[in-house]
Amino acid sequence: MFDIGAIELLLVGMVALVIIGPKDLPIAMRTAGRWLGQLRAMTGHFRVGIDAMIREAEIEEQEKAWAEKNAQIMRDHPSEKIEKPEKPEKPQAAEDVAMRPLEESPAPGPDDQSRTDASSETQLPLLPDDPDPKARDEKP
Repeated sequence: MFDIGAIELLLVGMVALVIIGPKDLPIAMRTAGRWLGQLRAMTGHFRVGIDAMIREAEIEEQEKAWAEKNAQIMRDHPSEKIEKPEKPEKPQAAEDVAMRPLEESPAPGPDDQSRTDASSETQLPLLPDDPDPKARDEKP
């Protein structure tokens, strides 16, 4: 947009140093930076709004074109029926799955001795860790 080179920036800096002075130059630069930041934010907001309006206009044009094309196809092929796809089965609720009884394992055969020993053990539910094991060992 603006073609500002290093020489032009140096010249503007020298003029600002002479006119504003070295004491007030940092304050003036901060103020100018804030103004430029606000200007960029406003232009960015404006650009986003314009882009959104353009996108909406393009979508409306596409929808009109698709509606016209659909109407033309329906006029050209009126006798053909379009079948709707079947609805997929509803997934089972978590309660249904949780309440279903477990499938029983087959009875062990004579050569499954090691499996019967391991499967005959009952597993107890895990208990929360004891916060103070010393208190448990002490007798009142």
